[in-house]
Amino acid sequence: MTKEEFQVANLGASQNSQPVMSTVVNIGTEATVRDHIVWSLFNTVLLNPCCLGIVAFAYSVKSRDRKMVGDMIGAQTHGSTARKLNIGALVLIIVVFIALIILSAVNSAVIRISV
Repeated sequence: MTKEEFQVANLGASQNSQPVMSTVVNIGTEATVRDHIVWSLFNTVLLNPCCLGIVAFAYSVKSRDRKMVGDMIGAQTHGSTARKLNIGALVLIIVVFIALIILSAVNSAVIRISV
């Protein structure tokens, strides 16, 4: 018998006569529902165009309440609405900032030409 065959033969069954104990851990597949409350709070306090931040904050709080009760479908619906409102508020404020930058650039160019 060669050395490799001898090693394979020794790796066979366990020499221990005790039964093998195994542990089974059940991991819940509970999906995390995002409520976007920090983003809503940021939009409410700092930006808040057309009160979209306040409405998004209200939906974020509703989403968090639904999650605490255990209604994951309702929490996901309110969280999705809060996300959409936050995106709308962010896009609106970016458009306003870009418009203000363009207007200030045009205004300063007009003042330079007239002087």
